[in-house]
Amino acid sequence: MENNLLYILQGLGLSLKLYFFTLILALPLGILLSLGRVSKYNILNFSIQFYTWVFRGTPLLLQLFFVYYGLPIVGITLEPFNAALITFTINYSAYISEIFRGSILGIDVGQYEAAQVLGYNYWQTMKKIILPQSLITALPALSNEAIALIKDTSLVSAIGMAEILRNSKEIVTRDFTISPFIICALIYLGISTIIILALKYIEKKVMI
Repeated sequence: MENNLLYILQGLGLSLKLYFFTLILALPLGILLSLGRVSKYNILNFSIQFYTWVFRGTPLLLQLFFVYYGLPIVGITLEPFNAALITFTINYSAYISEIFRGSILGIDVGQYEAAQVLGYNYWQTMKKIILPQSLITALPALSNEAIALIKDTSLVSAIGMAEILRNSKEIVTRDFTISPFIICALIYLGISTIIILALKYIEKKVMI
């Protein structure tokens, strides 16, 4: 039992590594995409709209298969972790960009007028006034994405990565016992709970 638990936990490091790197890359990319989405440049706006339509409208697992199994056909071969990180970053940045777009559009027009009075240009207005406020209003929706992301890391087992679900499945197949799946579920519940508590703490801090 102890060996099984240790083997399952070995996959936890991979899951957390993918989780944090995806957040680090997808969050700023999503913000940049949201700025392009609310810009007045029609070509940029349409291109990002098409991007979010494709990656929000197709399954994450399919995107992962395309990057890992499909790209080698055209001569691009990636390590499993790099393929997963690229796929997750692209997918989650599409969702995050739409979250921020909604938050930015929700900012009162008076804020823009106040920025003009202060002499701020477009980027100064976004950086100093609009984005800080939109980040606060976007937090609840971002929390949902953060929780979904830790669960979605289990999808990488489909391309052979030894994360906690794959390790649990190996033990179930070998020992004909269901307890590894229960342990796996408890680990995901524990991590999700920690994320929820951390994000609630952040929300309370920024709402003050």
